[in-house]
Amino acid sequence: MTDNIGVFNSAQGAEVSGFRKLKAVRWNFEAARLVEESIRRGEGSLVKGGALAADTGQHTGRSPKDKFVVRDAATEKVVWWDNNAAMSPEQFDVLYADFIAHCEGKELFAQDLYGGADPAHRVRARVFTELAWHSLFIRNLLIRPEAGELANYAPEMTIIDLPSFKADPKRHGCRSETVIAIDLTRKIVLIGASAYAGEMKKSVFTYLNYVLPAKGVVPMHCSANVGPRGDSAVFFGLSGTGKTTLSADPERTLIGDDEHGWSKDGVFNFEGGCYAKTIKLSAEAEPQIYAASQMFGTVLENVVFDENTREVDFDDQSKTENTRSAYPLDFIPNASRTGRAGVPKNIIMLTADAFGVMPPIAKLTPAEAMYHFLSGYTAKVAGTERGLVGVEPEFSTCFGSPFLPRHPSEYANLLRELIAKHHVDCWLVNTGWTGGKYGVGRRMPIRVTRRLLTAALDGSLNRADFRRDPYFGFAVPTSVPGVEPHILYPVKTWASKAEFADTAKKLVDMFRANFKKFESHVDEAVKAAAPANQMAA
Repeated sequence: MTDNIGVFNSAQGAEVSGFRKLKAVRWNFEAARLVEESIRRGEGSLVKGGALAADTGQHTGRSPKDKFVVRDAATEKVVWWDNNAAMSPEQFDVLYADFIAHCEGKELFAQDLYGGADPAHRVRARVFTELAWHSLFIRNLLIRPEAGELANYAPEMTIIDLPSFKADPKRHGCRSETVIAIDLTRKIVLIGASAYAGEMKKSVFTYLNYVLPAKGVVPMHCSANVGPRGDSAVFFGLSGTGKTTLSADPERTLIGDDEHGWSKDGVFNFEGGCYAKTIKLSAEAEPQIYAASQMFGTVLENVVFDENTREVDFDDQSKTENTRSAYPLDFIPNASRTGRAGVPKNIIMLTADAFGVMPPIAKLTPAEAMYHFLSGYTAKVAGTERGLVGVEPEFSTCFGSPFLPRHPSEYANLLRELIAKHHVDCWLVNTGWTGGKYGVGRRMPIRVTRRLLTAALDGSLNRADFRRDPYFGFAVPTSVPGVEPHILYPVKTWASKAEFADTAKKLVDMFRANFKKFESHVDEAVKAAAPANQMAA
């Protein structure tokens, strides 16, 4: 192999990553060839505009309960085992051998990619898939090396993604036929019995979450953008809270929509693409994402379309609410070409409050920011995880608990140091419900959220008058030009003030109960930021 581009026969394939008797390896195919292969193999369909539509089968979201980390001498004292299911090295060895055997006689697709836009902190990830559309997906989502870089490309991390492989729980030490097994020491990821492509990108994220803190770099489950004055901002949040939507601002340059690192040099994207939720997507509300979702080379997951006209119905959730669009960053006209920017001026923590009692925006002190970062309160939205229906309140520490190999205090302490050093403004933004809890109220209007964020990012919100929230204690603006005054006072949006009070107190109790596990890891200032303490005061 000299250029790592093209098709390799079985003899050559036998020398690749331990595989034996492969029929072929289709290496670093670009979008057009992968689309052709996907259609030829019956994996997907072209829809109006040119995107490739594919279905993920029974798994329309991640399977966090089927994810395992190898527990060995290197990871034993580093990994947060309360949050990560363990697999023994011996079980992983058996699983790996069975993956290799399963590939005999198969065609595989391979992509040589980067995880991380900063050369000092990136990982070289080689990804093998049995589905052509999976190869297109990961090519869209990770960073594609320049053609001249491939000749000397040497992978550090290997991912093997085989939806047709079914694990044996007794033999492999897993929970079901579905398995996502990560050996952080040998840097190998095995994904079986799931066609949900997001498992691949989140495996790279998990690995970077493991290695970067030791280098003084904070890995973050966030989107990021930067203004014309170089004022970058990061948006923490779980899936469905608005990371992709709110960072795609035509007035600012998009750095990335989901995963970033913060080093001494500033913010850098881990990825080279976007993975946007498309349920109820419209050109009016989200013009950039809508346009990118119509383009050739984009992958649409689990969308419904007319068989004759090939028109996609983004309002149809009959397959799942977790319909997705995966496209390269350069499909967004104002996306950064470097994936890098300076130190953030603002941090926004997004929460989709299912109880409907949190204000649309609040300013946080550094201690309050750490409290809410460790709490990671939001709502899990239907479809993002297998078996989830409707909306469930969730405390996902660091706004990314499923992807944290280390204890959350490690990420929080690094983040707090950077916030203090650079005097970063921190905001908590509710993109969830107003006027009542889920099922009664409505989602916060996106125009309101955008207006409040604009005011926060341009600095004008710092000059507003603020009140103290009676339940959470943080500062809430009393008025913002262009925003209806009552929406800044959540209680005024409810029909029953008594029901609002009962619901707010219930959520405060949930915060207090959840945070007990972090109290021994934080100082008194962070403990004092708890909502219950604010109420008592």
